[in-house]
Amino acid sequence: MNQLRLGYLYGIGAYLLWGFFPIYLKLLRPAGPVEILAHRIVWSVAFVALLLAAMRHIGFLRTLAQRPRVLAGITLAAALIAVNWGTYIYGVNSDRVVETALGYFINPLVSVLFGVVALRERLRPAQWGALGVGALAVAVLTVDYGRLPWLALTLAFSFAGYGLVKKRLGLPAVEGLFVESAVLALPALAYLAWLSARGDSTFGHVSAGHTALLVLAGAATAIPLLLFAGAANRLPLSTVGMLQYLAPILQLGCGVLIFHEPMPPARLAGFALVWLALVVFTTDALHHSRRRPHPTPPRPRPRPHPRRSCTYCPDRKGEPPVTRAASARSRKRGVGVRGGGEGEG
Repeated sequence: MNQLRLGYLYGIGAYLLWGFFPIYLKLLRPAGPVEILAHRIVWSVAFVALLLAAMRHIGFLRTLAQRPRVLAGITLAAALIAVNWGTYIYGVNSDRVVETALGYFINPLVSVLFGVVALRERLRPAQWGALGVGALAVAVLTVDYGRLPWLALTLAFSFAGYGLVKKRLGLPAVEGLFVESAVLALPALAYLAWLSARGDSTFGHVSAGHTALLVLAGAATAIPLLLFAGAANRLPLSTVGMLQYLAPILQLGCGVLIFHEPMPPARLAGFALVWLALVVFTTDALHHSRRRPHPTPPRPRPRPHPRRSCTYCPDRKGEPPVTRAASARSRKRGVGVRGGGEGEG
């Protein structure tokens, strides 16, 4: 199997797992959102630590310990991803899967906005148009919900901020997830201990299957991330950008078709505006990437002219041709051949 096809399998696998993640989270009830978040953090640390030990790649921690600014950035990234995870779990378990899907539809547009504000990137007219349509969609959905879709906006802004911090840190996926989860592990363990002391913990008190599902939260967090990293290393960026819409589409399908959440016409109109903004944004990005000049390959060096098989071959530059036989006789006598006549060597 070639690397491109393997990249597609990794990418589709990652986004399929993320797309059907609401079904998994629903199975964790009656555990509350904060308890699920704490288990997700703790078991992510355990799973990724085992993975790093198997890869014999624990030594990177010594290097990180000597870089306080990087550690500060990791702490900020950990806080942002905790907000994102907690909001998503709350949204799914409070029967608002459709709104969580909206957050991940909006996320690419918020990332573009962050690029303008934080990185001073310049937008093309089509990108400004996509942002305008996205803002109109939020206004329509605000009217439909009777409030700001704060759940979707929190998911979009927290994940876009997380992506911005990760871009500046430049940490690999597995190592980054381990350190971010390790930063959050102590508060998570403290919360689980407090919950158990109060007798409100569901871990080990519902069923063996429920306990196993809570333990698997670490693998459920890390495996899609590893698949995504494998896809990102093998696929063009434009392809990864197109695949990212697979997850919110599946989440929206879960919300409407499996969990039977309402989708009134006004809400559908708001989603349609978001999709229009994404079509404009993606089409412009693909068009711009195709128009970008590709570097010209280096011109190959001219191959040396092959020796001719004829009787007469060129001797030195600027000299008339001589016969091979005459040249051989002259070398044997120590005499050079010039202008067809013999002379002193």
